[in-house]
Amino acid sequence: MENQPNNPLHGIKLEKIVTDLQAHYGWEYMGHVIKINCFISNPSIKSSLKFLRRTPWARAKVEAMYLNYLKHNNPK
Repeated sequence: MENQPNNPLHGIKLEKIVTDLQAHYGWEYMGHVIKINCFISNPSIKSSLKFLRRTPWARAKVEAMYLNYLKHNNPK
C-alpha cells in the first residue's frame, strides 16, 4: 500500500465516514446539506453506503463534508 501523506482520507473507510457524520450531525442535517434520498427518506448506514459506493459525485460531497468535520473537530 502506498504512503499518501497529503491525503487525509487515506485509510479511512467509507463506513466510518458516514457513521461519524451521522453521529455528529444526524440524518436530518446531512440530508439538508447534501440533498440525496438515502439521507432523507428512511436513512440507514447500509443504504447510504450502497448508494455512495455507486455514485461518485455524492461520495465526493460526503467526503468533503467529512474533511470539513475533521478540520473543525480534530485540530492538530
